Amino acid sequence: MAQNRSTPSPSRAWLAVAPAVVVLAWGGNQFLPLMQLYRQVDGFRQVEVDILLATYVIGIVPGFALSGAWSDRYGRKPVLMVGLALGVLGSVNLACSSTSLAGLCVGRFVSGLSVAAGMVVGTSWIKELSVRGGASGAGARRASAALTIGFGAGAGIGGALAQWAPWPAVLPYVVQIAACVAAFLGLLVATETRSFDAAVRRLVGDLRIPKPARARFVAVVLPLAPWVFAAPALAFAVGPSLVGGAVSGYAVGFATLVTVITLGFGWLTQFFSGPLMVALRGRAGLVGVLLIGLGALLLIPAALNQQVWSVLVAAPVFGIGYGLAMVSGLSAVQEMATPHDLAGLTAVYYSLTYAGFLLPATLAALTAVTTMGVLLGATAAACGVCALVAAPGIRRFRQGSRGF
Repeated sequence: MAQNRSTPSPSRAWLAVAPAVVVLAWGGNQFLPLMQLYRQVDGFRQVEVDILLATYVIGIVPGFALSGAWSDRYGRKPVLMVGLALGVLGSVNLACSSTSLAGLCVGRFVSGLSVAAGMVVGTSWIKELSVRGGASGAGARRASAALTIGFGAGAGIGGALAQWAPWPAVLPYVVQIAACVAAFLGLLVATETRSFDAAVRRLVGDLRIPKPARARFVAVVLPLAPWVFAAPALAFAVGPSLVGGAVSGYAVGFATLVTVITLGFGWLTQFFSGPLMVALRGRAGLVGVLLIGLGALLLIPAALNQQVWSVLVAAPVFGIGYGLAMVSGLSAVQEMATPHDLAGLTAVYYSLTYAGFLLPATLAALTAVTTMGVLLGATAAACGVCALVAAPGIRRFRQGSRGF
């Protein structure tokens, strides 16, 4: 039978889904450079803008639980389309709430729900389409690259518009809304991989670890996963806030630069992840977390004396650490999952990774009892401890593994 011209070929089918993952990740990260705008122009305290990061996590975790189970029952396409609609709603709310902490919290919560759909449903869908297209080993790399492109584009475009374009608290969100509409139209021709399944009855709370995967998950994934997003959180939430006085007038632009550097190196690391994973022989997650600890140490001069160079030097180190930790963790999770629990186990993994976004608010609160320099040193030490905890499990489960 001749293939319908409106339907992507099996080898390229994942490309119809990738734009939705990109724009939803964009919606999650476009806010980050604007944190400096809200702090300097609208008068929010640092702990308040860090709370907005935490609110995003509060939205994303139930989003993981719901989107995985619902997509297993109703299919990938309808749930990802709902995610895009939520992305538009979240951006509209944020655009209308620049002076209201409560309004921004609501917008960030809804954005978290939308990003969860992109991360769980979108990455699972890309994995399934990659398998169908004869490139099963490329699924994790394609999914993590789409996410990283979206995270980087959102921060870069949003930050540039906020620094140099008119209506800085509105225009970045308007652009992302337009991108969501375009991605929604692209999904109309995407190939569905999961038909309606009435046997799936658990539509809430699919955050679980299947028994066969439990030992490896607890020994290896659990200690390392929270550092995946702790890396970018340290790079572009904590770092720029330490040198705000030294880049006065260009705080948003500087935060944008740091974000783009971090995620650019993260994307390059994931792009070359195939040979890197082979070269590191199953230790990519360990190396990634140790690099994140090194990045925390590199931020100490910024904490002590507002040294701008230390933030810029730390950014690529955080980016490489993030890239290694993300792709290795996602590869490990996809290896240990079956087709029936892929979305649910992916949701568990991402819930753990997003715990890292709670780190800036935690550090900001702890500055009441000690200095940021001491806290960054403690953060680096915690990275080392987690690597030591995970190392025995990595040796045990390394045979034939592409992940941690």
